[in-house]
Amino acid sequence: MLKNPDSRLLFALVAIVFFAGMISSRVQTAGGRVVINDIKIPTQNGQWVAGDLFKPRSATSENPAPLVVVVPGFQRSREALANISIELARRGIVVISIDPYAQGRSSTSLSRMAATTEGYGMFAVVDYAAGTDNLNYVDKGRIGTTGHSAGGNAAIRGASYFGRQAQLSGGLSKLHSVFVSGYVLTLTEDVLRDVRSNIGVSYAFYDEGAYRNELKNGDMRVAPEALRVVNLGRAPGMPAITEVELGQYYGEPGNRTQRVIHNERIIHPFQPYMPEATANQLEYFERVFGLDSGLSSRDQVWYWKELLGAISLIAALVSLIPLSRILLQAPYFSPLVKPLPPALPRPRGRGRAIFWGLFVFAALVACFSYIPMAELSQQLFVDASSRQMTWFFPQRMNNAVMLWAVLNGSLGYLLFFLSYRFYGNRHGVRPEMWGARISRPLLFRTFLLALTLFFYYFLLVFLDYFLFHVDYNFLFMGVRVFRPELLVLLGMYVPFFFIFFLSNSLRVNGAMRFEGDPEWKGMLLSGVANSLGLFLIVLVQYIAFAVTGTVYWTDGWLYVNLLFAVVPMMFVLPYFNRYFFRVTGSIYLGPMVTCLIFIMVLISNTVFYLPL
Repeated sequence: MLKNPDSRLLFALVAIVFFAGMISSRVQTAGGRVVINDIKIPTQNGQWVAGDLFKPRSATSENPAPLVVVVPGFQRSREALANISIELARRGIVVISIDPYAQGRSSTSLSRMAATTEGYGMFAVVDYAAGTDNLNYVDKGRIGTTGHSAGGNAAIRGASYFGRQAQLSGGLSKLHSVFVSGYVLTLTEDVLRDVRSNIGVSYAFYDEGAYRNELKNGDMRVAPEALRVVNLGRAPGMPAITEVELGQYYGEPGNRTQRVIHNERIIHPFQPYMPEATANQLEYFERVFGLDSGLSSRDQVWYWKELLGAISLIAALVSLIPLSRILLQAPYFSPLVKPLPPALPRPRGRGRAIFWGLFVFAALVACFSYIPMAELSQQLFVDASSRQMTWFFPQRMNNAVMLWAVLNGSLGYLLFFLSYRFYGNRHGVRPEMWGARISRPLLFRTFLLALTLFFYYFLLVFLDYFLFHVDYNFLFMGVRVFRPELLVLLGMYVPFFFIFFLSNSLRVNGAMRFEGDPEWKGMLLSGVANSLGLFLIVLVQYIAFAVTGTVYWTDGWLYVNLLFAVVPMMFVLPYFNRYFFRVTGSIYLGPMVTCLIFIMVLISNTVFYLPL
């Protein structure tokens, strides 16, 4: 079997996936010194919190260790903050990294403000950890939490919540220490006055959401939010601090008045992956817990896991190509292979002007239609937009991308056929060149082949996770295992997204494949064309931010941040559409495969408000 070049390539790529998974597992377990297990904790109202438990082997009932609950932010699951989990566990701290409610494999919450009222599920986890005898290797007096963005809001809300409990009981707060990253909006008098925990704060100097802060910027030195934190719990008679010294520790960890403010010079979405920001958290928790791990805060290995996740992600995607060629040799699928249609004549003169004019026009429409579509989605999908449980398109952020895809996919068809009608058919372009003609039986077989490739791809992910407890995660992008209910959402969203994916395949193979052009040039042009509009949104957002100090789209800045993961997907999409076109001579297999896989990736990385 391995005499076939495609079989050898497939075997090599799968081997890379599993080898990267094995090495990644060694990284996240600190070479076997940390044991990682899936956990699922039942909570109030029939809800549940899913997460990973990182248990250092040094933590025992005779030598209990501190515990930190890690809470990712909006649109993120446990893998997104694997870096801080890995590094804390390397230093002998037990970690429970959770999927926030309505994200990952945790349930939805009945609360529409789950981060505020339930800490995204963290309150229940802390209650469990503090009260159970099962975690007899955890020091109940040293339980902390950390989170980024909305997870940071959950952390400070937890400090306030358990502080109120402590005042009522006359005891100590169950939360010894909290670290708030990327969120200062709730560092208010009302929230802070009940806090009975040590507090660390880390805020990006160039945070895009800083326009909402009291001074409308991300400078924490004189920010009222930061000043309230460092002045909280100061001894009577001591003068109030009027300017924060960044990185300076105030107060004492023993009486839970330790305070520190950091202000890393980076933007919001990349703050958790900045070694400096990670080091600041590690120093904080070692200090407040009274630990000396012997490791420098700059001694970090988490980025190797991220790199290995990226390698697995790429290898698994590329493996679809040789596998498709192997499957197309089977008798059932072999009729799908057709001769490759001839390339289009190169446009010249007026045709060249039309081509580039449509190229620019489509990019501009893609750019300036995104935020309006996001706003329209809030009117069309009211339940999801208001965080109410529903089976009707329950993904608030995904709904915006879906409407944008429907609009721009439909526009793509229109521009394609107008270009053919008024220019192409008079200059040598024939419909046979598009690879669009196919019978219904062959279209059905194409769909079955796409389903086979889809299930292979995610079977590989699930197997990698089963063997090594890793998936294909790279920073805030990732392919991960998912709840079975998401297959229902896949069937709901795919038909609408397919409008865009098929339109892309038609344009990539029927309008951007010219005689004499090398394949790399055509695919690069297609990748730029497909992602340019969304990239322009990011460009406009950050040029405005650099010039004025405020992002261009303020209310929609979270929708813009979503594009950091979407733009790379849009860029590589035409490559796969072209490769599958070359294999079959048809435009259909590519969009079927990529739509199923990419939309499942999008769905599993997006908040969903499904009924419990």
